[in-house]
Amino acid sequence: MRNLPTARSLAKGFEPCALDFMHSSPDRRTRVLFINSALLAGADTWIHFLLLRNLPRGQFELHAAGQPGSSAPAFDELRAIPGIALRPTNFGPSLWGRSKLQKLAGLAGGLPAAAASMLGLAAYIRHHRIEILHSTDRPRDAIACVVLAALTGAKALIHAHVNYGDWMGRGVNWAFGRADAIVGVSSHTASTFVEAGYRPDRVHAVLNAIDPSRWDPSLDPAPGRASLGVPDGAPLIVSVARLFRGKGHFELVSALALVKPKHPNVRLAIVGSDYPADSGTTRMLKEHASELGIGENVIFTGQRSDIAALMAACDIFSLPSFEEPFGLVFAEAMAMKRPVVALTNGGTPEVVEHGKCGLLSPPGDIDALAANLLRLLDDPALRTQFGEYGRSRVEQHFTPQRMASDFAALYARMLA
Repeated sequence: MRNLPTARSLAKGFEPCALDFMHSSPDRRTRVLFINSALLAGADTWIHFLLLRNLPRGQFELHAAGQPGSSAPAFDELRAIPGIALRPTNFGPSLWGRSKLQKLAGLAGGLPAAAASMLGLAAYIRHHRIEILHSTDRPRDAIACVVLAALTGAKALIHAHVNYGDWMGRGVNWAFGRADAIVGVSSHTASTFVEAGYRPDRVHAVLNAIDPSRWDPSLDPAPGRASLGVPDGAPLIVSVARLFRGKGHFELVSALALVKPKHPNVRLAIVGSDYPADSGTTRMLKEHASELGIGENVIFTGQRSDIAALMAACDIFSLPSFEEPFGLVFAEAMAMKRPVVALTNGGTPEVVEHGKCGLLSPPGDIDALAANLLRLLDDPALRTQFGEYGRSRVEQHFTPQRMASDFAALYARMLA
């Protein structure tokens, strides 16, 4: 994993170092199996898809284990990736968010079939002499990864898309402790695992990526504005994320109340639906906006599939989320040549360069957040300047090819 000029320097405690792994012959391809049990494709799953599509086939023999089903679009996406061997696998029922009784019932009902499928996958790994198992941080994936590694002698890599937290269950903590490598999606995310006590020599950071070709900054803004009902000439701020407290929507609405006196027609489009564990967030945000007297200035769109069109329509993208692990949506907004307003914590500063492609303020400082919004709303030339720099930054540092190159180097280090 090379040092990236866009990332904060890793703490010396978890700089990569050589481990006592088996050697990979230079005259053949490295064999890697991706483990992803997701039925629906979230951000972590899309990153795996992007990586699978961009690891060079001449250097790697790629396999994937996915969970099929009547409602499993993630498996269908895996099947559409060229040049990989896909093995349907029963990972058992998801136990996330269930009560202890429901977990026991789920295990009792699904464990025999899942165990048989796991043993079959272990035989598959041995037969194909797979050397590295690469899983997401979902509990089923992470646990399967280290168990299969123990059964087959392959190396286990868990790709951490979230910061370490005490909310994580015993199973996934057990898996992290036995993985040969934990890879955070930012230096910040990696540091949270070191701070939690995981071995620094096994913790690494590889920045996420997006496909810039899927984000066209020349899109006409008119259709997006029309779909939101934004009046002609009204400045538009767009925020895209699942709705829960940590994403900073309440703070953003509060900042908008400070912006409105100078820009009475300003509109804020909040794009996304409530996170299942935080149902009621939309209702509370509407009440908050109404109490501040800006109910007519805030648009709630719910889930939308036309994110590029909405970003093309906006003047500013803003998501003041707390302790964001990486923030793919920031890179997407930058690819659309839109300036970003966010916070100075988490992995955000590794993506958004303050004063170059966006403006960052300290968490909890509503006045500073509002000031950053006003500065950009008042200066169209600065918005253009930030947008141009943001696009170039994405094209230089957040491409699938760069991410694949970083993982290729890490795989080589693991097998050295």
